[in-house]
Amino acid sequence: MADDATTARDYRETVFLPDTPFPMRGGLPKKEPEILEGWAALSPKGLYGAVRAKRQADGAPLYVLHDGPPYANGAIHIGHALNKTLKDFVVRSRFALGYDVDYIPGWDCHGLPIEWKIEEKFRAQGRRKDEVPAEEFRRECRAYAGGWIEAQKTEFQRLGVLGDWWNRYATMDFTSEATIVAEFHKFLSSGQLYRGSKPVMWSPVERTALADAEIEYHDHVSPTIWVKFPVVEGSDVAVGASVVIWTTTPWTIPANRAVSYNPDVAYAAYEVTALEENLEFAPWSAPGDRLIVAEKLVDDVMKAAKVAAFKKIESVDCEGMVLAHPLAALDTHYAFAVPMLAGDHVTDDAGTGFVHTAPGHGADDYNVWLAHGHREIPDTVDPDGAYYPHVPMFAGLKVIETEGKKTGKFGPANGAVMDKLIEAGALLARGRVEHSYPHSWRSKAPVIFRNTPQWFIRMDHAVDSLGGKTLRETAVQAIADTAFHPDAGRNRIGAMVETRPDWLISRQRNWGTPLAMFVDKHTGHPLNDPAVNARILDAIREGGADAWFTRPDADFLGAHDPAQYEKITDILDVWFDSGCTHAFTIEGRDDSHWPADLYLEGSDQHRGWFQSSLLEGCGSRGRAPYKAVLTHGFTQDENGEKMSKSKGNTVEPQTITKESGAEILRLWAAMVDYSEDQRIGKTILATTTDAYRKLRNTTRYLLGALAGFDEAERVTDYADFPPLEKYILHRLWELDRDVRAAYEAYRFSDVVRPLIEFCQGDLSTLFFDIRKDSLYCDRPDAIRRRAYRTVLDYVFERLTIWLSPLTSFTMEEAWQTRFPEAGSNSLRVIPVTPAQWKNDAEAARWVKVETVMSVVTGALEVERREKRIGSALEAAPVVHVADAELLAAFEGLDPAEVFRTSAATLVAGDAGAFRTDEVKGVSVDPKLAEGAKCARSWRILPEVGTDPRYPELSLRDAEAVAYWDAQRG
Repeated sequence: MADDATTARDYRETVFLPDTPFPMRGGLPKKEPEILEGWAALSPKGLYGAVRAKRQADGAPLYVLHDGPPYANGAIHIGHALNKTLKDFVVRSRFALGYDVDYIPGWDCHGLPIEWKIEEKFRAQGRRKDEVPAEEFRRECRAYAGGWIEAQKTEFQRLGVLGDWWNRYATMDFTSEATIVAEFHKFLSSGQLYRGSKPVMWSPVERTALADAEIEYHDHVSPTIWVKFPVVEGSDVAVGASVVIWTTTPWTIPANRAVSYNPDVAYAAYEVTALEENLEFAPWSAPGDRLIVAEKLVDDVMKAAKVAAFKKIESVDCEGMVLAHPLAALDTHYAFAVPMLAGDHVTDDAGTGFVHTAPGHGADDYNVWLAHGHREIPDTVDPDGAYYPHVPMFAGLKVIETEGKKTGKFGPANGAVMDKLIEAGALLARGRVEHSYPHSWRSKAPVIFRNTPQWFIRMDHAVDSLGGKTLRETAVQAIADTAFHPDAGRNRIGAMVETRPDWLISRQRNWGTPLAMFVDKHTGHPLNDPAVNARILDAIREGGADAWFTRPDADFLGAHDPAQYEKITDILDVWFDSGCTHAFTIEGRDDSHWPADLYLEGSDQHRGWFQSSLLEGCGSRGRAPYKAVLTHGFTQDENGEKMSKSKGNTVEPQTITKESGAEILRLWAAMVDYSEDQRIGKTILATTTDAYRKLRNTTRYLLGALAGFDEAERVTDYADFPPLEKYILHRLWELDRDVRAAYEAYRFSDVVRPLIEFCQGDLSTLFFDIRKDSLYCDRPDAIRRRAYRTVLDYVFERLTIWLSPLTSFTMEEAWQTRFPEAGSNSLRVIPVTPAQWKNDAEAARWVKVETVMSVVTGALEVERREKRIGSALEAAPVVHVADAELLAAFEGLDPAEVFRTSAATLVAGDAGAFRTDEVKGVSVDPKLAEGAKCARSWRILPEVGTDPRYPELSLRDAEAVAYWDAQRG
């Protein structure tokens, strides 16, 4: 050792330190757009086109993900971001697994929300909707939707979402509209289509019928009334008494045509004997009144009517009983017989045990009315939710307001009907009740049941093209044949299909695809002429849906007399539109296939797009247009509450991308259990950012440690790898198996979470930490160092492609940093991992080794805390191991290298001073290392100073420096 420390050599230049331009901080908001530019330049269709071309050239199997169309209205929200990011995970992971992936993004463009926006625009110009030519109105709708398609497309691409954006589909494209009409004609031709006049859910605010999928339920306070229907025919005890009904829709009383009862319910006539006293108002009942109600409910009815005492006269049989309408005394219009109808839908759980039956305003009412041979359905309420002029006493009164500040509120109809019932002496009681009431999921306004002619697709009609099966039977079988992720989705959609009514497909609006057909005015039957249908399709392909509304009927009808036919101007339900997307997006293309391999949307689409696609595909082709369905939950705030702008708890994807980068949003989507409702917010995103830093730091270390690595350095013989390297290779084999399986099953969190754990545990804490001394200080040609760097290369090669579908930007940056001329990381497929790397024995060994390590680490932590040592290199622990298997695990290993100490000794037994409760039979004597400190590696060894060439170094370090000096001449 030199006498004068100032003359000692500086060995820092001989130490290999990791070196990489890959920055510790991602700078993602700036870096990601640069990466996107690079991807865009790879082919006329960017990265997506480049990967598809490579896979096709390689003869890869085809995988088809069909995009459920978001609505072209407004900027994307966090739900959109989650959905599209999950789809991107599917696309990129299938590319990485070696598939050729067909994914064409699309948009749903027709429907009410866009109509409202355009109506608002015209109102601002002082023009009412009915003053605007329909063609101009539709043109504005088309332009509005087109603008939002471009805006959303840009936002989705910023998230890194791959797809054929250059051939995006839209339901408003002329070719799409023509195909939708062609699909509609298939139902017309197969006999599955019919027009029926029946009560449907109707939105007066939107002025159109709504399907079940367009309804949501909200709490609402409704008036309740108990109404007396005088008995005019029946038993002696019944005549002169009144049947009492209870309803929450007073406005439907003018439409009443019957009262329903259940033969299995016990009814009786009761006489009022006394009323409650000291009331603030006079009850509408009186002593001597005779009321017929269900025996089980009489106490509730009398309490509502403020009756203090009553007596039972006798039981009543309702069969054959005839009543008078409660408003008959005020107007002869209501002077018709009101029959009693038996029906299973009647119960004695609540109310009076009777059901007021207005066949034009309720499904049960309609069905029981028809079941008893009645066919005439009264029309009492017009499309605006107001009574028709022919309804006495109530003409023009609105059930629901459709204009002004009170739009969507209940109008004067309920109050007016109650006033007239009081005047007629027919109201027994009234009150209020909070209950779940149907609302339009678009306008959020209440809806009503309203009788109106509509077009339906039959669910229970045997169809020749379906092999004599019904659409319902075909759909149920298709559900059984479909894979669901999670499998609970099968039961959810199955229950809906098994009980759903006929499919209501007509709407009374302007912006949509028309039910492009003619109906014979005399027979009411649709015209099903292939030549006519062909002319219709040609016209729509050329001019879009407008052609149906603007061109004369003769252009389509040919030899048929236009005067004999009615042109249907209703538009198709938008769910029918989107249910047809498979027909104009994937079917019939050479680079796609039908059915799709996967549909992926939110769980609400079991009643929406999944179901409409199912019914459309089954009705037209006899099977679902998909092989598998994947659903995700909804995104909530950090407290598990629904996001709402009014609450101020929304998290915007644009903000995350701008402040943190799209990669953080992608990693969040990868880490959550998307099958359930998931949460997002500042705290959760901070946790995600921490996880990202771990992945980035590991990647950065790999790049630095692999600087200068080339094939000449690679260890090619598996037998030459030390035990630790063999263990890491085994872990790569395990992860390769698990990552592939997780991607195949769309379990993205089962990819990223184990890889984060691998980076933190096996790599950073174990592999990197143990081998850093070898990396820094071994001579470059040392087998241990070469083996380490070879394994690091394998880790980098796999980690960058395993994570590429999820953290696409960072893995691209890492790959391009190391291999700037190698092409995009996303062009790669997951490399085959040699079966030889599977080494269960080595894995079992390192479980035992790490068990002993945990005790040694604990002992050294105590020594540092007590300031007896500064670092582990100052220690030379004696480790006592009583378990022979644990002791044998260290065979062939250098315990000092494993414990990261300068020296270490393993002995059999359990006589050490330090031990832990968690590990039995292992104890440690934390002795100090003996010798001098190596000026290069800082290990304390007796051998330091024995090589006269480098008296400040250990023998290993002296040899390495001699090699370094020789290389430099």
